[in-house]
Amino acid sequence: MQYTNKFQAMADAARARVQSVQASDVDSLMADGAIALDIRDPDEHAAGHISGSQNLSRGKLEMLVEGRIPELDTKIMCYCNANNRGALSAAALVDMGYINATYIEGGLNAYKALSA
Repeated sequence: MQYTNKFQAMADAARARVQSVQASDVDSLMADGAIALDIRDPDEHAAGHISGSQNLSRGKLEMLVEGRIPELDTKIMCYCNANNRGALSAAALVDMGYINATYIEGGLNAYKALSA
């Protein structure tokens, strides 16, 4: 997908200031209690997602996350299909005080490629 320059610049800045986790580490991190947070829209989530992940779309993230994930030290791994929305979501969570908010490098595409 072709993104606008401003959107891509915002996503690049978000990636530069938040940590990422590798797709190959997702399962073990989830086994240790981390939350994989699918920030795509519900129809995207319904079409395929990381098993055990929670869905909270990017458009409602800041409004609803505190009710879903009240502990600010929870390990959260945001993901979309690739990187941009996941990184933007992780940055928003960091701004809200979630000290362990990250994004999955390469998103769902990278995760699915591991089993291909």
